[in-house]
Amino acid sequence: MAATMQKKLEDNIRMENIKISAISYLNTAPFIYGLRQSGFLSNCELTIDYPSACAEKLIHNKVDIGIVPVAIIPLLKNYNILTNYCIGAINKTNSVMLYSEVPLNAIKNIYLDYQSRSSVALLKIITAHYWHINPNWIPANTGYEQAIKGNTAGLIIGDRTFNLNKKYPYAYDLAAEWYNFTKLPFVFACWVANKELPKEFITAFSKAIKFGIDNKTTVINDLIKNKTYPCDVSYYLNECISYEFDEAKKTGMNLFLNYL
Repeated sequence: MAATMQKKLEDNIRMENIKISAISYLNTAPFIYGLRQSGFLSNCELTIDYPSACAEKLIHNKVDIGIVPVAIIPLLKNYNILTNYCIGAINKTNSVMLYSEVPLNAIKNIYLDYQSRSSVALLKIITAHYWHINPNWIPANTGYEQAIKGNTAGLIIGDRTFNLNKKYPYAYDLAAEWYNFTKLPFVFACWVANKELPKEFITAFSKAIKFGIDNKTTVINDLIKNKTYPCDVSYYLNECISYEFDEAKKTGMNLFLNYL
């Protein structure tokens, strides 16, 4: 009995100290709503970051859980994918875009979004195996969007794309290109832990995430009311982002990781 009580005490301590990193983009709004409104965060610490920062924190053990680019999974010594939900796309996503002033066969250079991990890897797979082009890759810094001109294209992800889809003559949606290439959906990010966590915690965490998805309509209505984003929020979260981490998405993710 003493050993059982000690284990429960240790589990409670571990649960109270768990740190979570979530992506700051619109597509995670239902997840963040679920974590905050379900009361789950009373014993946890939540930080909001862009995708590559979430990845760095999980890789370097600065957080215990993150919704992170799936491209980092092979870099983790230990990992456990949590919940039945992810950030995925069945076809187009409208927020992972390659922008260019010239068609694919005229592109010489591509800026790689510094906020991205999975999308950068996806772009390199598509260029090599589907488009069959061999551009020069340029690591990007803040403000690189202004340098997309001539034969230099740029990968831009997330909410920054909402004002750009009519700016460039050529816009390639990477999730749609992946589907055209593989006939599979794509998983950009999923909830991953870098260590063993108590089963009770995982169950409670999963319920909080599901609570957010179940209340997606409320989330959308609040965002529309507050005019938070310059896009059709309902269309984006209902039609472009697919949250269920189903077998088709797992197959697509495994194929992507095999390419890596």
